Parts: sequence; C-alpha cells; structure tokens
Amino acid sequence: MPLTRLAVDEGAHNSDGLLLRGWDGPLPVMAFISRRVVTDWVDPRQPYGRRKSLYRAQYNALGKRNLAAIERIVTSKYERGAAFNRQHPFVDVLLADITESREALDVSGLAG
Repeated sequence: MPLTRLAVDEGAHNSDGLLLRGWDGPLPVMAFISRRVVTDWVDPRQPYGRRKSLYRAQYNALGKRNLAAIERIVTSKYERGAAFNRQHPFVDVLLADITESREALDVSGLAG
C-alpha cells in the first residue's frame, strides 16, 4: 500500500528535528529529518560553523509549507523497503536523500 496522510507532528516530542507521521494502510509510519539536515537544506552554502540553527517552530513551519516535496522524498525512501532503509517502517531522511531527490525548499516566510 502507498504511504498516505503524512503530516508534521507538532505535539510534544524529544526529537531534535522535523517529525512526521503517516500511514501505510493500517500501519503507522514515522519519518524524521534532523534539525541539522533541515538547516543544511535551507542554506547549504553556509559554512558549518556559521550556520544558524532553526527552532522547532521554524522547521515545523517549513515542513508544513513543503509537505508535498517532503512527502515525495519520504515515500521514495519508504517504498524502497527494508533493504534500503534499515529502520523500516521508520524513515530517517538524510541530506543525501534530499540531494538525490532534487526537491527545492520553499523558505519564504522563514522568520530569522
């Protein structure tokens, strides 16, 4: 079954990044993009030591604004199955997954 109803989890959690929840039929699926990966996606040209870290409200807003692109990335990795995703059905989105997807991030409205 395809991955459906992917949404940003805005509830209280201890994950340091963008947490998403979706469904594969009756089975829950979680996806995660670390704060560092989101920060690199926002501005990959900034040197590592000079990057400003995003706050949870910022990366959650980016996640909601870019949900269609993120859903394509998560779905692509999820559908590869356990052979390509050791933590299946949990999907850990890496910068390499984003780069491979060539998805652009809409950063309009990002408050500094």
